[in-house]
Amino acid sequence: MVAPQHSGSLFYNYKGTFSIVFLGVADANYNLLYADVGCQGRISDGGIFKCTSLYKDLENNTAHVPRSDALPGKTEPVPYVLVGDDAFAMSSYLMKPYPGRTLEIPKRIYNYRLSRARRIVENVFGIMSSKFRVLLKPIALQRNKVESVVLACAYLHNFLRRNSESRYAYTPPGSLDSYDGDGNVIEGFWRREINQQENRLMDLRNALRRCSANLHKIRDEFCEYFVSQEGEVAWQYDSIS
Repeated sequence: MVAPQHSGSLFYNYKGTFSIVFLGVADANYNLLYADVGCQGRISDGGIFKCTSLYKDLENNTAHVPRSDALPGKTEPVPYVLVGDDAFAMSSYLMKPYPGRTLEIPKRIYNYRLSRARRIVENVFGIMSSKFRVLLKPIALQRNKVESVVLACAYLHNFLRRNSESRYAYTPPGSLDSYDGDGNVIEGFWRREINQQENRLMDLRNALRRCSANLHKIRDEFCEYFVSQEGEVAWQYDSIS
């Protein structure tokens, strides 16, 4: 957004512009389940998650998340989790990729599967930016009005995804990322549209934090599941539309 008057460096982010943070949680159908808008752009890592009502509910076990359960073909109970990137700290309710580049094959498969899941919310933000062009440039409004504009875009996104007719008009075939028979990404149209613009929504800065042994155990359990027969990807049926 355009720098608010008399705000100093409160909204000055790590890329040298002024912004507020739009944090969203999406489901597998590209709908936003939760949105938080308004955290100062200078708080530019996963720490902003701790400012949200969702974080407080997850910490206090009041978010109505299903109880831990064993994955198919496994016996060790694991929690239901959100999927995030390196901008967030790993926790019992949020999984992130294994760090590093020279990883063993099972860990690489785990990272790939998380990347596939995370592309959902990436596509949500991308589609919103390509359709609601106000998000492609600094918004010249007061902070509270910027928040209202962004939340309005989020509500309209969900509304347009609600039924098949509006969903087809809003996100016609080819708009979203998909996969070919070998698991290679076929990028959606929105990426080409966004890449032609100078300004766009920015990612949060990575947050490096140490994880407890129990969190590593949970991640390893998911890792083992993804390389098992029960957890492998069925390419012929697994595509995004």
